[in-house]
Amino acid sequence: MRLPAIAAATLCATLLSLPAVGRAEPAKAAFFGVLFINTSQSETSAEEEARLAALEARLIEKLEASGRYLMVDTAPVAAKINLYANPADCNGCDSDLARELGADVAITGEVQKTSDLILGLSIYIRDAGTGALVAGGSADMRGNTDLIWQRTLDWVLRNRVLKP
Repeated sequence: MRLPAIAAATLCATLLSLPAVGRAEPAKAAFFGVLFINTSQSETSAEEEARLAALEARLIEKLEASGRYLMVDTAPVAAKINLYANPADCNGCDSDLARELGADVAITGEVQKTSDLILGLSIYIRDAGTGALVAGGSADMRGNTDLIWQRTLDWVLRNRVLKP
């Protein structure tokens, strides 16, 4: 009789010592922006620049609201990150700078405009220690409106970046 009681008590103690699901501390994240890459025949419009700024703000808001990420101030390394044409493709500079800031992950992204109606969005989240991609996702956009950009970002976050 005593053996089952001891086993049950040991199991309860073990379960109680485990961290509660959903209570993990959010990862400290260094966000280095989303680069707009225009390979189309047309110039980048003021509307596209405004969409990019809105997309970055929405990305930060949604990542923090998820409880998984807490943004750190990147101002101390701004001069260094500005040396690179594309922080999403700089041989690990994003991870190095995130680590320098004490962050756990580096977040970057790209919007590539192929034509006036064909664009693509990519989000990358890399481990600051190893540079390994730990989350991310991409999606194509058909259309170039505020609503299309918002919906595409929301889809990438829901179905790729923040997928359980």
